[in-house]
Amino acid sequence: MAGKTYGIDLGTSTIKIYHKNEGVVVDEKNIIAVEGKKKVIAAGNEAFEMHGKAPASITVSYPVKNGVIADINNMLELINYMFNRLYKRGSLKASAIIIATPTDITEVERRAFYDLIASSRAKAKSIKIVEKPIADAVGIGLDVNNAKGVMVVDIGADTTEVSIMSLGGIVISKLIPIGGNRLDESIKSTVKKSYNLVIGDKTAENIKKELATVSPSEEKSMKAYGRNVVTGLPTEVDINSSFVYDSIIEYIYAIIDAIRIILERTPPEISSDIIDSGIYVTGGSSAIKGLDTLFGKETGLKINICNDPANTVVNGIGRIIEDHHLKDLASPLKETAIKV
Repeated sequence: MAGKTYGIDLGTSTIKIYHKNEGVVVDEKNIIAVEGKKKVIAAGNEAFEMHGKAPASITVSYPVKNGVIADINNMLELINYMFNRLYKRGSLKASAIIIATPTDITEVERRAFYDLIASSRAKAKSIKIVEKPIADAVGIGLDVNNAKGVMVVDIGADTTEVSIMSLGGIVISKLIPIGGNRLDESIKSTVKKSYNLVIGDKTAENIKKELATVSPSEEKSMKAYGRNVVTGLPTEVDINSSFVYDSIIEYIYAIIDAIRIILERTPPEISSDIIDSGIYVTGGSSAIKGLDTLFGKETGLKINICNDPANTVVNGIGRIIEDHHLKDLASPLKETAIKV
């Protein structure tokens, strides 16, 4: 592929950009801070620091929701902001850009990703799309071009995508609106209901990272700080692992149900491959304690929790860029997988 080639993983929570021969050059929060309606004052990690703290005159928001672009204008501003940083490092106009998109989305939503890059200041000569499950599998180190079927479960920020792949394509896929953010919201809601305490998004995320478990017997605790809804005063409470378990377990089983649906509709010949290799689990929330044990118990299959699960997609895009044997996995147009 051309020398100045970039790969973009445009996630709900983070934006990651891979540059050929350099590796990942951008890994920041996919969030933007806008003053009034037009003036961009920060983007990425800098804007994330303002989240939950900004005055009414500054809007801090995530342009991507449920895996698709919800605010095209702010997303364009953010992507240009990131490319401007790269240009300062000496990069010029891109020769080619590969962007990863979810499989189970409409063609209009897929076109929005393409149009975003076409409208950006990168001025790419070539724009290609790779489906996220394919990039995920490549990033894990799987050979998706052969006839052996593989199953990947990507638990992202807003969505979980369950996919079966074989011969370089998606055989069947299902995208459900449950991810790390839904777990955070459930923790916030349960804390408010149980303790009359309002906590912020960042606090809920920290609680999840420290205490989230799918084992009710797990014993661990931490302090959480927020505002008491009765007195209006700052308050602290002790949160333990079993409390977090009760908050998130319903959504974990919703993911398990999606896995079962895909397994039930998988062609028999591929089913034998999955029995042999197991299920590969990626995404930031795959780090929840005991997830592999619970998934294995509920499916009867071997569960492989991947190393560096939050970066498998961008690493996969990087491999597609660097290895000419994988170049056909990205294309201007991909056929839509079966939706279930």
